[in-house]
Amino acid sequence: MARAVGVAYDAGMETPPLSALALIEDDDRDAVLETVLGAYRMRVEITADVRYCGTWYDSEPATHHGQFHLVTQGCCWISGEALEAPVLLERGDLIVFPAGIRHILSSSPDPHLPDAPDAGDTSMLCGELEFITGSHNPIFAALPRWFVVRAQDSSAGFRQLAQMLADTSRERRWGRQLVQNKLADSLFTMAVCEYVRQAEQPRGLLAALTDARLSRALSAIHARPGQDWTIQSMAQEAGMSRTAFAELFTTTVGTPPIQYLAHWRATEARRLLKNRRFSVAAIADMLGYSSEAAFRRFFKRVEGVGPGSARRRPGGTS
Repeated sequence: MARAVGVAYDAGMETPPLSALALIEDDDRDAVLETVLGAYRMRVEITADVRYCGTWYDSEPATHHGQFHLVTQGCCWISGEALEAPVLLERGDLIVFPAGIRHILSSSPDPHLPDAPDAGDTSMLCGELEFITGSHNPIFAALPRWFVVRAQDSSAGFRQLAQMLADTSRERRWGRQLVQNKLADSLFTMAVCEYVRQAEQPRGLLAALTDARLSRALSAIHARPGQDWTIQSMAQEAGMSRTAFAELFTTTVGTPPIQYLAHWRATEARRLLKNRRFSVAAIADMLGYSSEAAFRRFFKRVEGVGPGSARRRPGGTS
């Protein structure tokens, strides 16, 4: 059944106009992004507010967490083995290294050469990000080794949020770090959305979100993980044949539909286990398992530990 959107059209029409279809597709895509990003605990933290002048360079080592840099004044060149050529960042631009690869920040394309005489000052907010729960994060796996969100090409919301983050960095009041981290968390979420919107060749789950058929199916799976899903019922959501859907889903996402469903149910289970108001039996019922024992077997098979052990992990409950 088509979801209601904020566009009115003649109910007698066989299909809604293209503008309404576009909103439905955007709604499906946003719903999937929201559920996935919300299901994984993410740490986003501003770690440095740096200012450079004259000729300078700063080498950033490889890390086990992601890194990002937001230019708040001036410009900055980024280079490294993962980049085919040095990349210029200007005020308001954000670069993200999801896997924390080694890179160099500098005042010129070649950090070993002097700047032009008129090189100005540069300010940046630098930070770290990582998903701290879940071993099968489909968005993290789908992101490239690095990507840039340009201020001039981004949405008004992204630019406003980046400016709020920059403004907050200049304040010297209690709670500034906490506010900065929350703004940075939101900025990263918006950066992923901007990447999906602008990427020429997204991959994995993010590539699936650019396909209206797969996006519809994924939205339904994420909204109703406890439903008795089959490849046929998923294909019906996508408006495709069973065979065509299974082939397109597996090729695009990189995981067969039923395997993706299993991992998503495990992700939802981890989220629900954080709340002790829900018993393991109640969670099993919400996720469509006929018995608590069946759910426990499933969870241990996918996660490697039982739901009780997962619930007892530090930070695993609320």
